Amino acid sequence: MRKLVLAVTLVVWSGLIAGCQGQKRSTYTNSAGSLALSTDDSLLYAADADNDFIAVIDTGTEAKIAEVKVGRDPERVSVGADDAIWVTNRGSRSVSMIRRGDWREAARIAVGVEPVGLAVSPDDRTVYVVSSTSLESSDYGTLTAIDVETLSPAWTMAVGPEPRAISLIGNDRAVISFFKEGDLALVDLAKREVLRAGTDLYRRANASKLSGTARYGSRGSVFSSFFPRSGNDVVASPDGERLYSAVVWSREERIMVTPNAVTGYYGDGGPCNVGAIATPGVVTTALDRFRAVVDDLTTCSVGTDAADRDYPPSAITTPSVRRPIQGPAAMAIDPTGAWLYVVNRQSNNVAVIPTRTRQVAGLDFESSGSSVRSLVPVGSGPNGIALTRDGRKAYVYNAFDHSVSTLTSQGRGNNAVIVSNDREPIRVASDPIGEGRNAEFYAGRKLFFDATDSRVNNVSVGVACATCHPAGADDGHTWGFPDGPRQTPALAGRQILNTAPYHWDGEFATLQDFVDHTVRLRMGGTGLSPALTRQLAAYIDGLAPADNPHVLDVPTDAQRRGKEIFQMGQCDSCHSGPWLTNNGFADVGTRLTGGANPDNPEKLTRGFNVPSLLSLARTAPYLHDGSAATLKDRLMRDRGSNRHGALAEVSDSQINDLVEYLKTL
Repeated sequence: MRKLVLAVTLVVWSGLIAGCQGQKRSTYTNSAGSLALSTDDSLLYAADADNDFIAVIDTGTEAKIAEVKVGRDPERVSVGADDAIWVTNRGSRSVSMIRRGDWREAARIAVGVEPVGLAVSPDDRTVYVVSSTSLESSDYGTLTAIDVETLSPAWTMAVGPEPRAISLIGNDRAVISFFKEGDLALVDLAKREVLRAGTDLYRRANASKLSGTARYGSRGSVFSSFFPRSGNDVVASPDGERLYSAVVWSREERIMVTPNAVTGYYGDGGPCNVGAIATPGVVTTALDRFRAVVDDLTTCSVGTDAADRDYPPSAITTPSVRRPIQGPAAMAIDPTGAWLYVVNRQSNNVAVIPTRTRQVAGLDFESSGSSVRSLVPVGSGPNGIALTRDGRKAYVYNAFDHSVSTLTSQGRGNNAVIVSNDREPIRVASDPIGEGRNAEFYAGRKLFFDATDSRVNNVSVGVACATCHPAGADDGHTWGFPDGPRQTPALAGRQILNTAPYHWDGEFATLQDFVDHTVRLRMGGTGLSPALTRQLAAYIDGLAPADNPHVLDVPTDAQRRGKEIFQMGQCDSCHSGPWLTNNGFADVGTRLTGGANPDNPEKLTRGFNVPSLLSLARTAPYLHDGSAATLKDRLMRDRGSNRHGALAEVSDSQINDLVEYLKTL
């Protein structure tokens, strides 16, 4: 029996809780991600993406009482005031509706591609769904309003690229997070338009670096700017005054040239010039101005809007180097609005953070270096959380274990504590075997996502393979590696095992070589045996490609013409065969010879390793240095040189056709 106990000071004023229960909070939600509670807290609903069902759990007996089959890869679940259960099915472009007590799918409504974000309006008339791309284009995602009465889409509007989560502000506004950009957009639901695209987050988080007032660290290393990535979730405070969004701060300047023998070179040069190059964070946004209230990450100074310091530090730093925090996947706020619960999928824990102060019960960020009041371990791959209405209990769904952990508040006021339930986690399912997935696939998945396994990384670094390759996709970031700038390639659907050699310069002949280099020198781990590498390979090889709206039963005329241009331009001389690469090398004139982070010519004597073109549509930016924002940008650049395909005589309209074809691959 596993018993996990961890204390946390929790302000739980009974009068304030009673007020929250008696007053309808139009901005407040007590659940996030794969978990939700019924309106009376007696039933818990867990979305199991591996088994394609919603598990129904009686919270009194802590037993599963039903399971409801829904679409493929159910991602998020939400409950309306009428106790209807809504589910986004990421793998089947749909939303499911289930009526309480009638444990079957009552309706399935078609929406966009890879729907994730989900919210039910306070008046219970509309369900809002955020889809990663539209049905027509991968260039932008969509927001769809579903009429609860008719169970059909009422309208759909375009939003920015790769949106993920949604938080409602009353009945007339919504805030949407964006995965690769890490920022937010404010939407007017009545007018169906984006009111504000962005919170000025990047400029405000990098103010001293961008102004040139901060240049070098204490060890002579260059102070960096940081880009917010992996915008998985956003939640509004109960009073509706603030938003909290989860990000991963990704280093932009060159990474330490000489690998750190202890932590690997991923473990240096994070925010404030300490910590990992990819550091989790929580961003506070003032809703009235829709502007980020954020620290200056270069100097680690408090932002200009925070004279009273009444918001949490923007980087989530662990209180113990032996217990990393990584991969924020879902967030919820307790009914008092005092505590933010951050579910960390890659470190298998929940961080409890005060929302309104940096100093509480003896905790001082400036002296302790951590914004976390308590760090509670849970199961593997957690991706959902639900809090009871009285704030005394929280449930966490451990996706890779198919189980629910229970966190309980005991006591009142400053004597209250959060402890994990002394019972075993509630089991709801097992790993399904079949369709290319076996025991090695699931073991490899845990390795891929685990920032706590010392074989994979030094725990003081706290990064996982999934930190840069979330679920095998890409983070859209270009890293300043010692060998030069390197854009994160996608792994899902790329047939990686068939495309050796590895890395942009092709220096690793086998996957074992590449994995050994990555986990030892970059991540500071002790290394993986051949057997463990096979598990990791089984997971990578079993990843399905991202859903692609450009793949049609019948190609369009433009796509057919583009295929002809692809062949005419001799693109298939390098990008050939079933994996769209000859696994060779080519010099297409993109090597960087100057600037702050030039490419290492000693490793590029043969040019760059020819990448596969599989799954191009949703893997922007392009080229090894990420300098081409779109496929058309890449093709239009130095087109007349014929160094990257024989395209000198191709017209602009033919380039457009070629782009349409490339998006289908």
